Amino acid sequence: MSTDINGHSPIAEAPDYNFWRDRTRITLSPVAAPSILGLFGFAAATFMVAGNLAGWYGNAQTPLVLFPFALTAGGLAQFLAGMWAYRARDAVATAMHGMWGAFWIAYGLYNLLIALGVLPSVASATAAGAFGFWFVVLAAITLVGAIAAAAENIVLTGVLVMLAAGSTLLAIALLGGLPLVQAIGAYLLIISALLAWYLAGAMMIQSSFTRAVLPIGSRRPPGTSHAIPPHNNVIHFAAGEPGVKIGQ
Repeated sequence: MSTDINGHSPIAEAPDYNFWRDRTRITLSPVAAPSILGLFGFAAATFMVAGNLAGWYGNAQTPLVLFPFALTAGGLAQFLAGMWAYRARDAVATAMHGMWGAFWIAYGLYNLLIALGVLPSVASATAAGAFGFWFVVLAAITLVGAIAAAAENIVLTGVLVMLAAGSTLLAIALLGGLPLVQAIGAYLLIISALLAWYLAGAMMIQSSFTRAVLPIGSRRPPGTSHAIPPHNNVIHFAAGEPGVKIGQ
């Protein structure tokens, strides 16, 4: 709490300060780590789709079978995780799950429109070029996320680095019509999916055992959260009604 040069606090000495301080209650609404759901959804959708792109299985009709699951697991679940991460004040998770969740939703809808004969498939040059530019955008955003994730843990950084690199190669492959590059990019996405599965599993096990069990290379001290630093003044009458919190 701020004080003047004589060590007095005008806020603490205000007539109503103690009255409102003693009657103010703070209610916490803790949430589970949203990235557990987001990473599992991402890992499932990315592994299945990338495996198809790498040529492990499937035919021309396979993407149409995969799209409902990509839409819900990779899209809906991950997008919701991104919105919950917003509440948890996790900027990296908000951006990454939000963007990639939105992409998987769009991917599912795109394949549905292909099945209905409304839009051309990626096999056409026009669609491949447009899809390629989307991977350019995703690669750029994911690269920034990887840089930010370096402050959190090593495994998350690896997830996003592999994802950004795979997206870059898929962009090149789609724009240039290079099947071999597409296969390499798909393998990088598979590595990203496996790392995401490991990280989500480690986070879930840590939550259950209330201690770190599987190493993730965390760069934050134990117990550190994404919460903003504490406020200097809990109650500040000049900023509004009694009990309003203000910034630092």
